[in-house]
Amino acid sequence: MTRELLNTLFITTNGAFARLDGDTIRVEAHGAKLLQVPLLHLGSIVLFEGASLSPPLMHRCAEDGRSVVFLDHGGRFKCRLEGPVSGNVLLRHAQFTAFADDGRALEIARPIVAGKIRNARQTLMRAARDVRDQGHVGVLRRNADFLADCMRQLPDAPTLDFLRGVEGQAASCYFQAFGAMITAQREDFGFTARSRRPPLDRVNAVLSFVYTLLTSDCTSALEGVGLDPQVGYLHALRPGRPALALDLVEEFRSYVADRLALTLINRRELTAADFEVRPGGGVLLTAAGRKTVLTALQRRKMEEVSHPLLQQNTPIGLIPHLQARVLARHLRGDLPTYLPFAPR
Repeated sequence: MTRELLNTLFITTNGAFARLDGDTIRVEAHGAKLLQVPLLHLGSIVLFEGASLSPPLMHRCAEDGRSVVFLDHGGRFKCRLEGPVSGNVLLRHAQFTAFADDGRALEIARPIVAGKIRNARQTLMRAARDVRDQGHVGVLRRNADFLADCMRQLPDAPTLDFLRGVEGQAASCYFQAFGAMITAQREDFGFTARSRRPPLDRVNAVLSFVYTLLTSDCTSALEGVGLDPQVGYLHALRPGRPALALDLVEEFRSYVADRLALTLINRRELTAADFEVRPGGGVLLTAAGRKTVLTALQRRKMEEVSHPLLQQNTPIGLIPHLQARVLARHLRGDLPTYLPFAPR
């Protein structure tokens, strides 16, 4: 799939070749034209592994200051080509300036938390329509109502610490109801609380694995647009911690990772045999289990969802890259607020 989104040309088709054709980019694959776009419309080009571009096009992009980003098949960042004059230093300066300003940081973190809580509430409400156990339906609806109360507190959150407190309460409430969304293999996939480093049960093992993959995707998306993944707004700054990537991944936890884990468990695509218990009590996926999750995640990334800002269908796998660009636009002053990914 190859398409133009937010002035960025994403070339994901395996075997696609982009070349310069006058003042346009022509993309072909297997002898057929996929797309032709005026260069004037594009601020950057993102190529997934298996796609390539001609040297003349590469030189033209460098001369124009148009970035070219290379990602692997999984969407992980490999490199970025830029000419001698780049706005990325100004973008990073804007990122760091916002980080140093508590008010600006709060205004960026607030919609991130709002997107996370809204998506989590949607997951609970969706499950409440599907489960048959009326006791579980009651739990899901009550906890969804609590998340709605949390969202109402966000506009008046006076500090980042207060915002983090609301986010923590919402996450705790959400995971209290998580077990009610498991409708099959309940004996093998019991869930009482979120645990990590190491995960202490099979459900947490799946969640931790997918969260790690999403964090990698978000790190690549931020690097691809020129932002520093280490300097975030919701998550505190710590050595070696991709704080901004962790900020960005919050919007995708329930919508992508949690729904994927629940689907794999409830459809019995994962079973107890796909896990192993390590010394000390940690539970991890086996190689076969990881393959099952990775295959399902790649299918999920190919599914399309209507992006609330673009108002057009977009592959889920491209959403982190789009959100990174939305954040960059806000930091540059092109958007008045950061708009989180919160599909209907």
